[in-house]
Amino acid sequence: MRINKKEAMSTMKAAVYLRPGKIAIEEKPVPVPGPGEALIKITTTTICGTDIHILKGEYPVKPGLTIGHEPVGVIAALGAGVTGYELGQRVVVGAISPCGQCYSCLDGQQSQCGGKPAGGWRFGNTIDGCQAEYLLVPYAMSNLEVIPEGLTDEQVLMCPDIMSTGFGGAESGDIKIGDTVVIFAQGPIGLCATAGAKLRGASLIIAVDGVSSRLEMAKTLGADITIDYTKTDPLTEIMRLTQGRGVDVAIEALGTQATFESCLRALKPGGRLSSLGVYSGKLSLPLDAFAAGLGDHKIITTLCPGGKDRMRRLMNVVKSGRVKLDAMVTHRFKLDDIEQAYDLFANQRDGVLKVAITT
Repeated sequence: MRINKKEAMSTMKAAVYLRPGKIAIEEKPVPVPGPGEALIKITTTTICGTDIHILKGEYPVKPGLTIGHEPVGVIAALGAGVTGYELGQRVVVGAISPCGQCYSCLDGQQSQCGGKPAGGWRFGNTIDGCQAEYLLVPYAMSNLEVIPEGLTDEQVLMCPDIMSTGFGGAESGDIKIGDTVVIFAQGPIGLCATAGAKLRGASLIIAVDGVSSRLEMAKTLGADITIDYTKTDPLTEIMRLTQGRGVDVAIEALGTQATFESCLRALKPGGRLSSLGVYSGKLSLPLDAFAAGLGDHKIITTLCPGGKDRMRRLMNVVKSGRVKLDAMVTHRFKLDDIEQAYDLFANQRDGVLKVAITT
C-alpha cells in the first residue's frame, strides 16, 4: 500500500446519522485501503436532497453511518493493485461507484451495480460516505478521476451527483434537436437538467418553479421561458406556448405527486417523461393524463450515472466553459459546522441552493 505519511492519522471527524432528525460530528477511525481501494482526503463536499430524506428518516440507513456522496479530494493512500494514480492528485469520485465488472455494469447499468436497485449508490447508503475528513473508495480503478488543471473544487463539486443526475435526465429523456422541453422544479438538479436540455439541442426550454431567484438562474443556464407557478398556471401556459400540442419531453426534478402529474399532463401523445425525483410516498398515475395507458407515453427514471469516465466527461464540459455551475454554491461551512448547514439546507432558508462543506 502507498500512503502519504502526513496523512497517517488514526482518527477523523465524520458526520454520522444517529436517528431521524439527528446527524452529528463524531470521531471515527481513518480507513485503511485494501486491494483495489483508495483513501482520499476530502477537501470539499456538499449536502444533497437525498441526505435530507435520510435525515428525516424517509430513506432508511443504519445508525452510525457516515453520510454524504459528493466527494472532491486528494489521494492520501492507494491499495494494492491501484495503478495509474499518484499520491496527492486531486480527484473527483462519482456518487455512484460501480464495480465495472458485474452483469449490470457490463450491461451499461452502472447505477444498478450488483443487480440490486440503486446498487451502485454506496457512499452514505450502504458504506460510509464523504461528509468526513477521509473517504474509502471501493473499486478505485473504476471510480477515481483526476481533476483537470485550472479547475477549482467548487467548479467540479456538482459533477459527482447533481450535474450527472440532471444531465442524465436530459439524456434519458432522449431530447432531440428542436424539441420542446419543460422542467418542473428548479432546485439544483432541475437547474442541471435545464443546462443539459440546452446542451442536447432543445429549441424551447420551459422552466417551472415558485422561487424567483431560481427562475433567474434557470435563464442563465438555458431556459427560454420561465413560469412562476405561484402566479401562473403552468399547464395552461405550456399548452398556449405549444399551441395545444404539449411538450416533447417533460423532466420531473422534485419527487412529488403534483410535479409528476404535471409533467404527464404537459406531454404530447407519445411524449417522454423523464423522472429524476426521489419519491417518499405513494405515486399514482391519473387515468385521463395517462390516456388509460393508450397514449404511447414513455416514462423513464434515472439514477445518477457514475464511474470515472462519466466524471471525465462532465469535467470536460465544465472546463470547456459550456456550462458554469459553481454559482449554485450559495453558502459555505466547515465540517465542524455541518449541523448548521443541514438546518439551513433542510429548511431552504436564505436563498440556499447548494452548500460547500470544507475540511
